[in-house]
Amino acid sequence: MSSPKAPLAGVRIADFTIHAAGPFGTHVLSQLGAECIKIESKTRPDAFRKPHAVYGRMTAATFDQVSANKLSVRLNLKKPEAIDIAKRLVSISDVASESFRPGVLKRLGLSFEELRKAKPDIVMLSLSSCGQYGPDSHFAGYAPLFGAWGGLGAMSGYTDGPPVEMRHVMDHAAGMHAALAVVAALHQRRRTGKAQHIDLAAREISSAMIGDALVQASLGETPERPGNGDLIMAPHGVYETAQEDRWLTLAVRTDAQWIALTRVLGHEEAASDPRFVSVNARAAHRAELDALLGEWLKPCDADIMAAKLQQAGVSAHVSWNMQDVADDAHLRARGSVVEVSATNIPNRPVVGAPARFSKTQDVGIRRLTPELGQDEDYVFGELLGMSSAQRADLETREVIL
Repeated sequence: MSSPKAPLAGVRIADFTIHAAGPFGTHVLSQLGAECIKIESKTRPDAFRKPHAVYGRMTAATFDQVSANKLSVRLNLKKPEAIDIAKRLVSISDVASESFRPGVLKRLGLSFEELRKAKPDIVMLSLSSCGQYGPDSHFAGYAPLFGAWGGLGAMSGYTDGPPVEMRHVMDHAAGMHAALAVVAALHQRRRTGKAQHIDLAAREISSAMIGDALVQASLGETPERPGNGDLIMAPHGVYETAQEDRWLTLAVRTDAQWIALTRVLGHEEAASDPRFVSVNARAAHRAELDALLGEWLKPCDADIMAAKLQQAGVSAHVSWNMQDVADDAHLRARGSVVEVSATNIPNRPVVGAPARFSKTQDVGIRRLTPELGQDEDYVFGELLGMSSAQRADLETREVIL
């Protein structure tokens, strides 16, 4: 349960979302104190409860990243009685969240219009690939499609290579937008007392991330994939070092930083090279500059060089791998990485709360990832007032399944 001091304490969410984008949105809200009740069933459990061999994960660790804190109940939404129970749950909730293809909940009898009958001031979030209406609204999609169709994929990757499609970056970006939209709708409800249906299209979130490229296109220009480069900063990229797969990231904005970089690397003569003497000159000779830096940095220890450059005032850091992030003392101290566990699965790190609040520390991961249906005593029993006999009967008839 959430602390009464948490920012969203007292807000309850009936969570019908599945997979990644929608569940991550409600996960963020749960970390801020909302009570989030996840609705699934044995026949249709959340996909992230299952192993993801394609990602090299043979246990369902991904589920922790989108469902820690949540409560879990089982409802077989193919049964009319389960739909009635879902409406009862919505009637005592502030938010209903779903991430199905448009039209799915309407066919089940759980459309915004129906839920508003159960809860006149309900805030409903519908997160889908292309939105609830329009000629493309019938398309389903996963994260790579969001980035591809929204244009972000075309702007990701090297200039001479193919687009690099986004995966969980797109899911989590959509989830963060969803969380923000829900908070905004709750604020409006507090002012007006009115219900709100949020229609959020993940594809459009991708397009919102490439506004500069869209402006270029509107002027008749053809934006190019920038790779690791920047329109202004040079050098700006990721460079190989002496250790295998240990890369150094640099971002040099000013001439003073460039001079400091050449001094640390022992190549001060490059600071006065006409090709590199100014920001504009370095940008114009970016390929030659990157080639030289590649030679200079290849023999270096990435961590030692990063520390030297930082001390000299140059923005530099090793491109950390996941073990670096999981073991980082700074992130651990801030609660950005915390340990969770579940039945038959050893402790493992998950990402904690994305924000800190000066008046409360009661945010983040407060409970373990739920087993399927583990919170039915509280939700069906305490909140909805069902007796043990009623619940047993519903289980027998596979309404609760």
